[in-house]
Amino acid sequence: MAAIHNDWLEALQGEFKKPYYRKLFQTVNQEYKTRLIFPPADDVFNAFHFTPLKDVKVVILGQDPYHNNGQAHGLCFSVKKGVEVPPSLVNIYQELHDDLGCTIPNHGCLTKWAGQGVLLLNTVLTVRAHQANSHRDIGWEQFTDAAITALDAQDRPIVFILWGSPAQRKKAMLHNPKHLILQAPHPSPLSAYRGFFGSRPFSRTNEFLKENGLEPIDWQIE
Repeated sequence: MAAIHNDWLEALQGEFKKPYYRKLFQTVNQEYKTRLIFPPADDVFNAFHFTPLKDVKVVILGQDPYHNNGQAHGLCFSVKKGVEVPPSLVNIYQELHDDLGCTIPNHGCLTKWAGQGVLLLNTVLTVRAHQANSHRDIGWEQFTDAAITALDAQDRPIVFILWGSPAQRKKAMLHNPKHLILQAPHPSPLSAYRGFFGSRPFSRTNEFLKENGLEPIDWQIE
């Protein structure tokens, strides 16, 4: 797995020395050697690589990576260009269109958001091919909880967008009154009609950022 080199390293380096992380690292290494694992090993920490801690304005929490071939590249909900846009992201784009009038793009690569300070973090960072949640409870949750704790400790306004119950369970870790927490059902086809559609997370995020003197996110994916 490609090491973290930016300011996230200082925030998370204590985790790398803990017994759970050593065990996690060994488990994941063995999995990559013996099975097909997504995302590619060099992309596991892309959420941290693409969005340094000092630049984070918005956090979108996902669950675990997409598990079909060629989809996952280390950013939650995002797929590489040329890959069919997954159903959850189709619904995210629909809400983005309804909320801000953005044109619906023909690809699912969200690196533009990441480059503007939107941390696209899954709570579990790897998965076996075609087996959703197969790397749950091997240690990733403890690692990403440490990242969420580091974010909560930042002395500046950050928006946390929590879609679905696994993400919303992280709300208990967020105590900083400077932050805004937006919750809605998951955008998957199973739950999007239960309140994800119409939740207006993108405009609400930008209103909060502007109120706090911060540049809003340009959510339009070209």
